[in-house]
Amino acid sequence: MLYNEEAVRANIRNRDGKRVYFLGKGDQLTSGARDFLNRERIEIRPAEQARIEQYRLLNGGYLLEKPEQMTHLHGDVLVRKDHPRILFRGKMDTLEAELILSQQAEEGLVTPVGEVLALARQIIRCEVLEEPLKWDRLCGLTEEEQRKRSHFPQDYYGQPHFMPSAADGAVIARLNRARCAAREAELAAVAAFCDREGNPTRVDILQALNRMSSMLYILMVQWKSKNQNAK
Repeated sequence: MLYNEEAVRANIRNRDGKRVYFLGKGDQLTSGARDFLNRERIEIRPAEQARIEQYRLLNGGYLLEKPEQMTHLHGDVLVRKDHPRILFRGKMDTLEAELILSQQAEEGLVTPVGEVLALARQIIRCEVLEEPLKWDRLCGLTEEEQRKRSHFPQDYYGQPHFMPSAADGAVIARLNRARCAAREAELAAVAAFCDREGNPTRVDILQALNRMSSMLYILMVQWKSKNQNAK
């Protein structure tokens, strides 16, 4: 099978603190995928090495088999499925699903919501691989520009703050569900990424989720303003 860069990015793993990619016998990489791995200094290993012989626990213990109530935190480290970071990943899965449904609600939302979806998937990848999250703009707006537009929608879109209702239609209802899912993911991130003193350990993820929900609200405002002006 031939794997492109997108497929490779989605299947990078973490072993002993290093990013690795397992390539099966007879499988091949596109030139773009191989260039990506070389550029990021990600080691290519035989797929046979992907099998883990024993699993580590956070308390320092080991297991030879993975129990049903446990899952991978990263690499060969297992935690219970109710661990805060696993619960956070579940919320991110829900957010992804809501974003895809939002894209299906209206053709004009495919591109802007797609950017939000791409950021959500980047968050998941960086969290699992324990890498810093890097992003600049969302739907063409910087963090500061998003903040101003979400706080003062009347100034930018001629549409004041509003509480969604059934009269606003299915598109706004769907976007609002995605916005709520982003908020729930943000709350789960606070629980997952704060130390014992309450200090955030992944400010990058918290900031991105906050801006993500703001962007979804801006899309709601834009849609309502557009439809009102068309009447």
